[in-house]
Amino acid sequence: MSELQISLLGIGVVVVVAVYGYSVWQQRQYRHKFGAAFKPHHEDALYPAAEASAESPPADADATGEMEQVLSGEAGRAGAGDELCGLLDAATDYIVTLSSDSPMHAGVLAPLWQQRFDFGKNVNVCGLNMDTGTVERVVAESTQSYSEFQLALQLADRSGAASAGRLKSFHDLAREMAKLADADAAMPDVEEAAALAQQLDAFCAEVDQMIGLNILPGGNRLLAGPEISMVAGLHGFALQADGTFHLLGEDGHTLFMLANVDSEPFQHHTISQMQVNGLSLMLDVPRVEHPIQRFDEMAVLARELGQGLRASVVDDNHVALSETAVAMIRGQVATIENRMLEYPVVPGSAQARRLFS
Repeated sequence: MSELQISLLGIGVVVVVAVYGYSVWQQRQYRHKFGAAFKPHHEDALYPAAEASAESPPADADATGEMEQVLSGEAGRAGAGDELCGLLDAATDYIVTLSSDSPMHAGVLAPLWQQRFDFGKNVNVCGLNMDTGTVERVVAESTQSYSEFQLALQLADRSGAASAGRLKSFHDLAREMAKLADADAAMPDVEEAAALAQQLDAFCAEVDQMIGLNILPGGNRLLAGPEISMVAGLHGFALQADGTFHLLGEDGHTLFMLANVDSEPFQHHTISQMQVNGLSLMLDVPRVEHPIQRFDEMAVLARELGQGLRASVVDDNHVALSETAVAMIRGQVATIENRMLEYPVVPGSAQARRLFS
């Protein structure tokens, strides 16, 4: 193979990956993914500018007590009884601790239940059950008595970082509830949390890659919807509400997605009449366990789907994807996996699914 051919091959591979990388970049830039409407940045004008709060006492060991140890340590993961509570951590969430010598009930958090969707990020509450001594997820309907609450606002997800203004609003709301409940409150510094949110978002943007392999028929032939459904079904795919076919792992989470290359969603009531130019087999790298292994499986699966559909696995220039090209893409997946493990966020873990959602 000449140097020119190698260069052209490299360009082709970069284009394949770049197309999907660009879609993720667009998502972060415009706060939009799979049809979910984004909220404009000017909404943050409703929130006060972040400032260092002299009224916020520093979080110390006495204030956070047993709950902080349970939520941030391995022991907590074993004893929490709720996976989510074991995932809450200062590296991924802005966590306010409310503690009291008197029993507290979920009702004292009524303002939070009413406003939990106003912060633009997931809000979760975990409580230290006074009867069982274990940490459990708390919802508005919870009837147990608690000695401590952890109020957690997630710092980042695929829509971006939690803004300083919203962190400040969450902080102020938690302080008001502490007063109403006559509870002690440990509140991290808002400005530090905002900086951490930006850092976490930058990491997520760095590794947030969707890898795709195109499966296209030759000539002017189109792929018929019934044919796609049959072949996809033979390989374990099922059509989901987002308009793509999903192949699920044993844990019930998506391993691969099969989408219309032209982006028009597949729908149960119209697929029998659909004809499409081709398909894209996609791997959401940070959301799967062992991404390198999954990509190897993906490359084999793409060829099997192509054989069943009498189509070829190609790059965006409609050139057959060679083993060399596959190896180059595999190298990029390996880079992402290694970067995540260094952070550390284990690909495909419950924590990764929280961040890349």
